[in-house]
Amino acid sequence: MADPMRIRAQAAGDKTTVRVLMSHEMETGLRKDASGKTIPAWYIQEVTAQLNGKTVLTAEWGPSVSKNPFLQFVVKGAKAGDKVAVTWRDNRGDVRTDEATVS
Repeated sequence: MADPMRIRAQAAGDKTTVRVLMSHEMETGLRKDASGKTIPAWYIQEVTAQLNGKTVLTAEWGPSVSKNPFLQFVVKGAKAGDKVAVTWRDNRGDVRTDEATVS
């Protein structure tokens, strides 16, 4: 798997827009491979975002989310230099975390 995520966080006034591009196959468990065998389900189940260690977003996802999902959200009160960390966990138990500094 490539880099698990690319995160950008930009402050504008009292609001910060956070954009996250996650690298994940997001298999539904319904597709078949070339030999006709079902490809097992493999998708992100939980996403958590933290601002300076405080949770600001939690989301539960399922198999209907697209491959390499994009997530965007707005946080109030963040300022330049603050740290934004995003963590995801998939249905196989893999956990990935990445961090960015608000600019």
